[in-house]
Amino acid sequence: MKYDNVVCDNVFDEAITYNNPVQRGFFPDPSVVRVGSDYYMVNSTFQYFPAIAISHSTDMIHWELIGHAITNPDYLDLSDIRNSHGIWAPDISYSNGRFIIMATLRLNGDGTRGNDVLRRQLVVTSDRPEGPYSEPAWLEVDSIDPSHFVDDDGRHYMIISPGINIVPLSDDCTKVLGEPIPVWPGTGERCPEGPHILRHGEYYYAILAEGGTGYGHGINVGRSKNLFGPYEASPYNPLMRQTDPDALIQRTGHGKLIDTTNGDWWVYYLMGRRNQGNYTTIGRESGLDPVKWLDDGWFVINDGNGPSITQRAPKLKQMNVTKWTRDDFDDKELNLNWEFVRNPARGSYSLTERPGYMRIWTRDGRLDEIRAKNTLLRREQELCYEASTKLEFYPAKDGEQAGLTCYYSTVTYARCAICYENGRKIQLVINRNHGEELIAQVDDVKEQAIYLKVVVNNLKRTFYYSYDGEHYEVVGILENCIYLCDEGVPDDPKRHTGTLVGIYANNGGCGSRIPADFDYFEYLDL
Repeated sequence: MKYDNVVCDNVFDEAITYNNPVQRGFFPDPSVVRVGSDYYMVNSTFQYFPAIAISHSTDMIHWELIGHAITNPDYLDLSDIRNSHGIWAPDISYSNGRFIIMATLRLNGDGTRGNDVLRRQLVVTSDRPEGPYSEPAWLEVDSIDPSHFVDDDGRHYMIISPGINIVPLSDDCTKVLGEPIPVWPGTGERCPEGPHILRHGEYYYAILAEGGTGYGHGINVGRSKNLFGPYEASPYNPLMRQTDPDALIQRTGHGKLIDTTNGDWWVYYLMGRRNQGNYTTIGRESGLDPVKWLDDGWFVINDGNGPSITQRAPKLKQMNVTKWTRDDFDDKELNLNWEFVRNPARGSYSLTERPGYMRIWTRDGRLDEIRAKNTLLRREQELCYEASTKLEFYPAKDGEQAGLTCYYSTVTYARCAICYENGRKIQLVINRNHGEELIAQVDDVKEQAIYLKVVVNNLKRTFYYSYDGEHYEVVGILENCIYLCDEGVPDDPKRHTGTLVGIYANNGGCGSRIPADFDYFEYLDL
């Protein structure tokens, strides 16, 4: 669809195009703020730690992870948080020289922490985008998806779902000053969430994700000349929705508008790539499309054509980002691209105990248990890739295990590990939400370092081992791994994270504490 009544058209670089998503892999629920010519994005991290990924860009397309909003385990206890609970839908803003990040902490809501509420809102601040950020202040509103809005008079508000609710805040945004004020319920579609308010010209624009976070996801907009309404719905709704069920990009919604130094406008939004059917194996990602303001005061996204796969780039200076593919564990600090499943156990991993190695000590808690510690993962970023590691590990008791894992949650994963069961073995084990299943086994494994590798080709995953890092033998092949995705296990109630890949060690409940030394970890897109 083309619009003749365009007031503000975008400034494109005709020579440069980009492909969506621009943040690839498990980077859902994007929120972006511009400060000068720099752009900063935050994304949900759910049960993973450190929490709330922060990335930087100067061209809006290439993003570099620069930090996390919460890095101190004492600030955020995720130890008993269920799969796909935890940190939801953060928002980043900039006001009076401070970066402000808000997010929802989705609790279990089952009384495990006393008579806990289902959801709490947190806010952290810093004068540096990468942090460190303050200890979280808690805004006790039991809902989801907070965002920050400052009106022309300098008053601060938290915007929160369902629909658009406005919560007055103190000037430092750490205290709630009144009850939520509902101002726009949305258009009537299900799950009105991901709310933002934008002031542009004479109108306030209420931006909502509606239709649920699955394949009916979309972006709808209303506007009013008064912050507190009433709001009228846009005649162009939905401004974003995928209507082609066979398209690569699906689940498009949860958007936030951003302007550039050129004065044009764009929207970052949630999306997911299909993997041989409606299987979002690598998780929900972040996409970018242009916004046009029309002479009737409304705006449209990508000329009303839905999400783009290839798009002309904003006319900004291109940013060079080196893709992180290998960790030789030579640094004293863990690379920012790693995530622990829930809070790591202090004293159970080290980069300095044996320099040049990531040492993880076995401890209680298997991969199928929430109490498991020190499962260390990185995001899958493409539908086809290979990942490998070199491991020195010498188990002597039944249950001791360490190795490579493609991990979705405690109920769905694959692991290829060195273990002990009446001798040293390599086992390929899967969990499809019905407990662990042994798929393949290599007996009489030599007492030496072992190389482990997985090659992922869409829904097929092949696991290998080697004694020299050159000649690999197949451990086992997993076909049609639909259980490693958001949609593949319909009886698992919440699945929002996608699959990650990495390393782990545990003792299977036998109580031992022995080291697993990982020499490197390499990830290569194919």
